[in-house]
Amino acid sequence: MALTLLPLPAAEVLLDTHFLPALLAQTLLTELTTSIAWRQEPIKLFGKEVLQPRLTAWYGDAGAQYSYSGLTWQPLPWTLELQELREQVEAACGTSFNSVLLNLYRHGQDSMGWHADNEPELGREPVIASVSLGAARNFRLRPRDPQRTPHEPVTLELPSGSLLVMRGSTQQHWLHAVPKTARPIGPRLNLTFRRIVTA
Repeated sequence: MALTLLPLPAAEVLLDTHFLPALLAQTLLTELTTSIAWRQEPIKLFGKEVLQPRLTAWYGDAGAQYSYSGLTWQPLPWTLELQELREQVEAACGTSFNSVLLNLYRHGQDSMGWHADNEPELGREPVIASVSLGAARNFRLRPRDPQRTPHEPVTLELPSGSLLVMRGSTQQHWLHAVPKTARPIGPRLNLTFRRIVTA
């Protein structure tokens, strides 16, 4: 399959649910879960310091520093597996990336709250390419301002091996999240490739 544009106003969201073969997706999940330098960082939420409800890691080119939620990340050097996957994603998107944020959702109670990837170092209209490995989780989208962008919230189930791309004005007009689920569910690893604008 190829990337398919979803019919959303003021956004460019594309999805390929069969980007990686099942065996390769499973192999990458196993290798990356054990080899990546995972961290669980504290963040400020409603004035309180809590641990992020997932494990995270930041890899990329030298100088591709990234700040969000009060955290500043210095990139770890690319591993062979991450470099090979970056090349596949770049070929599919026609875009070059210099960094990747990895999120490991260990179970259904790990989650990601509503947000936009709109930090200054990503530029005005960033391309965010997201590869999912492991258990399928719901990915939700909703308009940042429903009056300016009238549309119902959207739920996409992202299976293992899928590639989701957000580009154009998506981050200006839409928020996204990965909600918790009460269903018993295995781990999901998500890799979001980005380009940090460096001086």
